[in-house]
Amino acid sequence: MKKLSARRRHPLAAVVVLLLALAATGGLYAAFAPAGKAQADETAQSLAIEEGKKLYAVGCASCHGTGGQGSSDGPSLVGVGSAAVDFQVSTGRMPAQQPGAQVPKKPNIYTQAQIDQLAAYIASLGAGPITPTEKQYDPAGADIANGGELFRNNCAQCHNFTGEGGALTNGKYAPNLEDVSPKHIYEAMQTGPQNMPSFPDSTMPEKQKKDIIAYLENVNGEKSTSPGGLKLGGLGPVSEGLFGWIFALGALIAVAVWVAAHTAKAKKS
Repeated sequence: MKKLSARRRHPLAAVVVLLLALAATGGLYAAFAPAGKAQADETAQSLAIEEGKKLYAVGCASCHGTGGQGSSDGPSLVGVGSAAVDFQVSTGRMPAQQPGAQVPKKPNIYTQAQIDQLAAYIASLGAGPITPTEKQYDPAGADIANGGELFRNNCAQCHNFTGEGGALTNGKYAPNLEDVSPKHIYEAMQTGPQNMPSFPDSTMPEKQKKDIIAYLENVNGEKSTSPGGLKLGGLGPVSEGLFGWIFALGALIAVAVWVAAHTAKAKKS
């Protein structure tokens, strides 16, 4: 009996063996790494928010308020989301040079890293549309014909049929969409900048947004052609007919006057 009791293993021996096995197979890393990674991501996000707050205080607070609550010179930014910040700052519309009916596009003054930090800070003020990933706005494989139909039904009233822009009321305008990046088109549909209505996923699903982007790339891309020659802003048969009527009729009148004048001179002689 004494020999048998001497051969019994210590109660902690099994635990030691299990830990050694986990260490050998990477089990310990798998058990503890996710928590460490989550903590690192949270720390990085906190740092981005802090840096974004500093950038905001210098370039945005004078119009939008010290806490993004808005003022008489700028709207509240609470709840606009990171997508709105990325669109407005990446296109140079913000910070605005001066107030007006509409803020024009211009070269931006921030790096993408700084824009991401500003977006992180504004997103921390309230939930809103999130900056899209490349997978969301990549038009590869999208339905161009459906995109054209969606664009004509929802966008052409302001941007015209091929997205070349147009005038609105009181000094406002719909900008030209030629050479606008797919990311910014997607963000504009998400957030509805300036005078544009917003089209969230509940109203216009991600696939439909990609179809519209594909349509715009098709009609305004480098490979697009205009079979009729001068496209006159892509406004369609009305403008082309008016152009032809004015210039063709003017030419006919000029010819008629010239013929009449020379016929009168011929009779006198």
